[in-house]
Amino acid sequence: MARYFDAMREALERHGGTVEKFIGDAVMAVFGIPLIHEDDALRAVRAAADMREAVARLSKELERDHGIVFSCRIGVNTGEVVAGDAASGQMLVTGDAVNVAARLEQAAEPGEVLIGGATHRLVRDSVDCEPLAPLALKGKSGSVQAFRLLRVTDAFTARPRRMDSPMVGRDRELDALRTAFERSVSDRACQLFTILAPAGTGKSRLVEEFLRGVKDVNVLRGRCLPYGEGITYFPILEIVKQASGLADFDAPEVVEEKVCRVLDGDEHQGVVCSRVSQLLGVAEPGSPEETFWAVRRFIESVARQGPLVVILDDVHWAEPTLLDLVEHIADWSRDVPLLLACMARQELLDVRPAWGGGKLNATTISLEPLSEDESIELIANLLEAAEVPSEVGERVASAAEGNPLFVEEMLAMLVDEGLLTREDARWTPRGDLSTVAVPPTISALLAARVDRLSADERLVLEASSVVGKEFSLGAVRGLVPEQMASSV
Repeated sequence: MARYFDAMREALERHGGTVEKFIGDAVMAVFGIPLIHEDDALRAVRAAADMREAVARLSKELERDHGIVFSCRIGVNTGEVVAGDAASGQMLVTGDAVNVAARLEQAAEPGEVLIGGATHRLVRDSVDCEPLAPLALKGKSGSVQAFRLLRVTDAFTARPRRMDSPMVGRDRELDALRTAFERSVSDRACQLFTILAPAGTGKSRLVEEFLRGVKDVNVLRGRCLPYGEGITYFPILEIVKQASGLADFDAPEVVEEKVCRVLDGDEHQGVVCSRVSQLLGVAEPGSPEETFWAVRRFIESVARQGPLVVILDDVHWAEPTLLDLVEHIADWSRDVPLLLACMARQELLDVRPAWGGGKLNATTISLEPLSEDESIELIANLLEAAEVPSEVGERVASAAEGNPLFVEEMLAMLVDEGLLTREDARWTPRGDLSTVAVPPTISALLAARVDRLSADERLVLEASSVVGKEFSLGAVRGLVPEQMASSV
């Protein structure tokens, strides 16, 4: 039992979960307490998959040593709960979401993971699941939607964005990106181009639109991960694998051979190949200085074969060492047509205020929210130009406040829940759209942003929310603690 509990705790904590309690042979864990993350649902499902694998491994050992075979059943559910103050050590969590998770676990067969409908909506593009017949669960008056988890297909990717509809309202930003690329080609010099914007504002969409308009260019992509072990150079590993044509299970000698092939013609081919291969687990990596030099030489070798665009996504999650490496490449790359396109949220400037500052070859832009007219145009594009009632467009545009992702998610939720249906060439609303809740994907994003605020900022935000969407300074000062009023 001790080995079992240790394995379960390790799997949960690896993904940022907190063990709330052990009860007999049962484990209850929570994600989003004490700190909310926008991907808590996906973290929980990944942890469940790892727990199932850990139990299977442990069962094989116990069968070999003691003739004992055992398995586990897991239920995962998402929703609001009442929780104790984690700071004081009170981790009691209760509520309907907890009860449903327990019932899902009880309804699962040995070795199964069942996830609730709300969880499935948040992770459905990153998992393979089988829908089950609606379950009649104890304590629930109606049936409950559930899905059997088969596997996690893409462990870190959030819901993919729609890239097939025409882009709206980003012409100036697109021109700036094209100009930076053209400069990198004409000057044979590295250009660092950073796109800063909140989640869902269209960073990825802008880059994809740019790539559609360029020809004869190599594109390498890397993404920074929000958590995990060995994530510092993860984006670089993705880039090296793509450039070298590496497979996940290539033998060490094959790795070196493929990496060296990219470096043909480099006067330091052997040393660079060795240093880059070390990052891929062939041997222990060298010092940061050696690694920076080798990665830069490798990327330069790729760029000598033709104009190169290196796309780095979610740079706000990058480790400081990776940020140093990107700036090293931008500062020291010579005589190659190279564009480094970095996508990040404004939080990047919290950890690196001078990012790109003082560099003649660096450009940073910020994406502003879409106007109401642009949002309505986007709605029409997403609904494939079918006629949209004005009240639908105005309601969605008002709620989304210019964020393209919010527009997409609002529309998807309305369609999924049957509140917006298509009849021939017209969309028809069903019911009162003014009371439609915020989609869970958006709630997770906003809750995570609120959770990152300081205690004082949270107090001001909570006071403002009591007044309403629009509030006066005097009203907020009257609601916050007296000692804070003078600083608001």
